[in-house]
Amino acid sequence: MAIAGIDIGGTKVAVAIAGDDGKLLRHERFATESPDRTIPRILETLGRLDPGPEPVIGISCGGPLDAQAGLILSPPNLPGWDRIPINALVEQRFGGRAFLMNDANAGTLAEWRFGAGVGCRHLVALTMGTGMGSGIICDGRLYEGANGNAGEIGHIRLTADGPIGYGKAGSVEGWCSGGGIARQLAALGSRWADAKDLNEAAAAGDETARRIFADIGTRLGRTIAIVIDLLNPEVVVIGPVYRRCQPWIEPAMRAELEREALPASLAACRVVPSPLGERSAEYQAIAVAIYHAGGFRLTAERLVDSAMAELRPGV
Repeated sequence: MAIAGIDIGGTKVAVAIAGDDGKLLRHERFATESPDRTIPRILETLGRLDPGPEPVIGISCGGPLDAQAGLILSPPNLPGWDRIPINALVEQRFGGRAFLMNDANAGTLAEWRFGAGVGCRHLVALTMGTGMGSGIICDGRLYEGANGNAGEIGHIRLTADGPIGYGKAGSVEGWCSGGGIARQLAALGSRWADAKDLNEAAAAGDETARRIFADIGTRLGRTIAIVIDLLNPEVVVIGPVYRRCQPWIEPAMRAELEREALPASLAACRVVPSPLGERSAEYQAIAVAIYHAGGFRLTAERLVDSAMAELRPGV
């Protein structure tokens, strides 16, 4: 079976070809621009990487989407991407079947298939990249909700006022995402432009940078406490901004979890950075293709992995 993936992010596009087992064979990245510049490049790149005949193509993208119709519907991190019929455009060029999925759900499938959630039945993944979404594995199934919007944690308001994210002041996305951190720094008139700059300053010992990260960690801990109390997952896995900045975010995050989450539920849950590294975008698009090709089943091997996971230290 020919497996291909396209991840359309707020700053970059990843295109990948994989084997039946999900192993990446060929991949390429480039900057996200306007649809009229980016879509031709997606088609050219996928053609050059050679998806093979009648491929199954997974497409992950930030919402809102109409996944059933294959439409991208003006995601906040993709200005100008309004009613883009991405599935039809890809199928017309390559044949086969294309499947569109919210990037948070796609990332959750990737963690469940390839990453921190292998073998578990209850998982929540927080994207924590340019934006902040989440996906939910509940009792061994992807939970998408009534119209595919389950898990939009970034839209929850944490404070009455604060940085804007997902169109809402004081939201989880405003406080905790990469885009939100950049907006916080701009509002402070900081010499640091983004989370990368802030991370470098914190690593160099700057106490102001570390205080900003501690505040972000507190907000993130409060968010995860809500997730743990509501869904009682075995694993909460957090995406790239947390993975890169973990030393400065984690202490305050864990202190807030201890204050806010139900103790028994917290004890049953591992809170970990994503292990998928810099290829997480490729894996999540490939995971969408495998999911729709019928390749997600909780096998006996994964159940053994789940039992072994219970022996690992908790949060």
